[in-house]
Amino acid sequence: MIPKYFFLTKGVGKHKEKLQSFELALRDAGIHYCNLVNVSSIVPPGCKLIPRTQGLKMVQPGEITFVVLARNSTNEPHRLIASSVGLAIPSGKINYGYLSEHHSFGQTDVISGDYAEDLAATMLATTMGIKFDPETAWDERKQIFKTSGMIIKTQNITQSAKGDKNGLWTTTIAAAIFLPKNKINLT
Repeated sequence: MIPKYFFLTKGVGKHKEKLQSFELALRDAGIHYCNLVNVSSIVPPGCKLIPRTQGLKMVQPGEITFVVLARNSTNEPHRLIASSVGLAIPSGKINYGYLSEHHSFGQTDVISGDYAEDLAATMLATTMGIKFDPETAWDERKQIFKTSGMIIKTQNITQSAKGDKNGLWTTTIAAAIFLPKNKINLT
């Protein structure tokens, strides 16, 4: 049950019903036909990030699908919402990485995404013993983490949206989808 691959996706949906707006966000992300099971934030050692298009080809309708999911909703007109998943991958194939979820109000894609990425990188850095000042700006810490040679990749996927002007429910999602090792052929 240890995934070998994962991909990132995002989506937004609007509808008069909150649940239906979530369904539409899942459709936009391409994962609406999966039975999603939320898991915590560990990227297994050696688990490889693959492109969304490739990953979506590997999931089947009704499949139990493990996901790290960030989700936010509003029915307030013009209210800015965002959902972000941050990623931090260590160097080497024997160490595990981190994913983080962030759900925000009033933050742009960039601010919300940077926050989620910072969360994941900070969790990884603390487990690896990388020394840093937590009060330092994210851009500075990102450079420290990467120059340490212990963290080779950080990124995020973020979906933001403004609440529908007529008060429809607006839902944003961002997700990391795990795939079993027997699911994919990379050739």
